[in-house]
Amino acid sequence: MTRTRRPAPPPLEANDELVTAVITAGWAVALVVLLVLRDRIPAGERWWIWTCIAGLAMGLFGLWYVPRVKRARARGAARRAEADAAGADPAGADPAGADPAGADPAGADPAGADPAGARDPGA
Repeated sequence: MTRTRRPAPPPLEANDELVTAVITAGWAVALVVLLVLRDRIPAGERWWIWTCIAGLAMGLFGLWYVPRVKRARARGAARRAEADAAGADPAGADPAGADPAGADPAGADPAGADPAGARDPGA
């Protein structure tokens, strides 16, 4: 027996800037803790300080970059919506003038058959 599957829910939209800020703050806190405890960290484990610096630097870059990407995507979506609105026929027909059923504008069947479906064999 096959089960009918429910449709997938729409994807959730996250607040990318908030997520980036929280993660960046986490790297900053970790860096401060490691710098305070620097003397207690064995010399072979001090690379964690540089890991936190790299995480903080990437987070700051993300805080600069994410808003720009979101604005660029919004501008692109606005341009596409504007182009769609400008190119649409007010009556809702295909801009190329094709029949919505996919028939030839002259009324002939795409396969070459008579529109009525019957051809006179003697003609």
